[in-house]
Amino acid sequence: MKKIIIPLICYLLILVILLNVNKITNFLVKTVSSNPVLTIDNGNEYTKDYDFSFVQNSETYVPYSYNDLINIFYSIINQGWEEFTFYCPAEYTDCVKDASKITKDETLLTHINNFVHPFNSFNSIKTSITESGEITVTVIYLYTDDEIIKLNEYVDDLIEKQYKKDSNLYDNLKRIHDYIVNNTKYDIERNDKGESKYRSYNAYGPAFEGYATCNGYADLMAIILSKLNIQNYKIATTKEEISYESNGHVWNALLYEDKWVHLDLTWDDPVSSNGEDFLHHKYFLVDNEALKKADEGSVNVEEHNFNKAIYQEFN
Repeated sequence: MKKIIIPLICYLLILVILLNVNKITNFLVKTVSSNPVLTIDNGNEYTKDYDFSFVQNSETYVPYSYNDLINIFYSIINQGWEEFTFYCPAEYTDCVKDASKITKDETLLTHINNFVHPFNSFNSIKTSITESGEITVTVIYLYTDDEIIKLNEYVDDLIEKQYKKDSNLYDNLKRIHDYIVNNTKYDIERNDKGESKYRSYNAYGPAFEGYATCNGYADLMAIILSKLNIQNYKIATTKEEISYESNGHVWNALLYEDKWVHLDLTWDDPVSSNGEDFLHHKYFLVDNEALKKADEGSVNVEEHNFNKAIYQEFN
């Protein structure tokens, strides 16, 4: 009896499948090809609502090219989201491969990070990518909520005291520039040993401890520029652009009088052998030509050899 029933059941199942093959196929195609609905929240108060040449805010969060992926990664960080999931469309066959390439490129991610507000910059970023093209980005941000509150209070107070309504923008920025330089020392210990008792690697160091590396100087100035509603980002020269042993360098770029210019607090606050404090303006609101001229001398300087394919505002 079993020999008759089992084949009969199999035959009936095959018959049902054949009779409904079109419905089943259409269901599978619809399920696989349809784009899942994305949940897109508003960005936080530090989200930049303007675009740059290298990175722009994504409108759909659906990538169709490598550049679209870069814009999505930038937008996730720029919005201040802790986690976001997006999906590769079927049309973009290299999406998973390109997304994996971006997540493994720490230098590229560092450059992307330089375009966001410091309070939205990441300390680390993790990405989960499935073979089906589901991509989840998790961002661990550099600043804690408590640090953001304290730094906002510090910057508000600094602007109130140093920014004069009856002065022009140049003089006001110069006054702020001078105040930071005069109240901050370069953290040689962190630069030489990679560690220090000061949080000099971000804005907290120069604001509350009086010590900074180039990251700390640049972050503090970027926070101030954003408070003043001045378009800005940070520029990084990495080891790739330097022929000798160097940790690279970071400084500020800002839109001043409809032109992008450089502002390098670190190099306007040089380290002296006898501990004497110096205040320079060689790297204050300068264009490419003036930046290059300021670097000229007996010592070969490459720390300002930035990648113009990324920081395209200076082309």
